[in-house]
Amino acid sequence: MPVVFLLFIIIPIIEIVVLINVGQSIGAWYTVGLVLLSAFIGVNMLRYQGVSTLMRARSRIDSGEIPAQEMIEGLLLAVGGALLITPGFVTDFFGFCCLIPATRRTFVGKLKQYFTVMAMKRGGEQPHHGSAPEDGPVHPRRPRTSGTARHRTGEVIDGEYRREDDPR
Repeated sequence: MPVVFLLFIIIPIIEIVVLINVGQSIGAWYTVGLVLLSAFIGVNMLRYQGVSTLMRARSRIDSGEIPAQEMIEGLLLAVGGALLITPGFVTDFFGFCCLIPATRRTFVGKLKQYFTVMAMKRGGEQPHHGSAPEDGPVHPRRPRTSGTARHRTGEVIDGEYRREDDPR
């Protein structure tokens, strides 16, 4: 939490210093114009990239896959949009980095690595991606079994039930 607090203090100070230096170099109104222009370009890029990411996610859902990559990219697009709306050149730089597909995918890769490492440190084992063939399906309330107790995979049991206290 202290890191976030420091960022909320340090980033505005850096932005003010940069805006003052740019304003002294090219003039105050040109600086304001550049800030507004970058916000306008950023919002239009956000709209285009957001629709593109949404279409890729829809395509993955239609093919039966989970759109994890697109969900993370959508989160980065939201962060990038917020950074672009914030006045300043430093936040605009990071906002544009979130909107450009190549840098955004790099950020997604780094985030995946970071969270995989954190999950391994907390859980002490490799994170599970779906069900392992030797252990059967993953159940949210039943821990995975290992060793001699194995579950059969792929078997579906269909049935009906009724409650004993149900008057029907």
